Amino acid sequence: MKYDAVIFDLDGTLLNTLEDLADAVNAALKSHDMPTRSLDEVRQFVGNGIRKLIVRAVPEGTSQKLTEDVLAAFRRYYAAHCQDKTVPYEGIEELLVKLKKMGIKTAVVSNKADFAVKELMPVYFPGLIHVAMGENEEAGIKKKPSPEMVWRALELLACGRERALYVGDSDVDVQTAANAGIPCVSVTWGFRGEDFLRRHGAETIIDRPDQLLPLL
Repeated sequence: MKYDAVIFDLDGTLLNTLEDLADAVNAALKSHDMPTRSLDEVRQFVGNGIRKLIVRAVPEGTSQKLTEDVLAAFRRYYAAHCQDKTVPYEGIEELLVKLKKMGIKTAVVSNKADFAVKELMPVYFPGLIHVAMGENEEAGIKKKPSPEMVWRALELLACGRERALYVGDSDVDVQTAANAGIPCVSVTWGFRGEDFLRRHGAETIIDRPDQLLPLL
């Protein structure tokens, strides 16, 4: 095997979280008498963390104070409803089981809020993810596309960059892997399509989780 560890993005890569995210966005917007957003709009807004998600979702010209209030409402709603409609993508659990049997270490590095990542991992992938990290810049680690979260995950996995592979569904993931100095595999089943991924630098693209195995 060429790799000892695989680092996964979460939303759009391992879990289909889009409907729960959209429901939380719209609940927060409605609580402040703002127009709601469509599922496709929310799909385009995700990827850079929940603060950026809310900045994109509120009407243009919304004050910083009001945006922070909407963000707080989003956090409250999503904390209570992050498992309502979220499901693993088909074939993901089987892939993670095979990686474990192969002795390959796994990590999740996500711009999703750290509290949500920590809550979702044991529910959907118990015993299958060695390290799980969400966005927590207050702890001093910059979010993606900074490489810092990836490097921290590799440190916890005791794996060098030359033996690690990154898997994600977005342009942020392509950039993160490049910044971290590790190869990237982009997936088409998530929040971005193949044409978009190629336009943003993706070179290795897979359409099903089992297609990752021959690349290892």
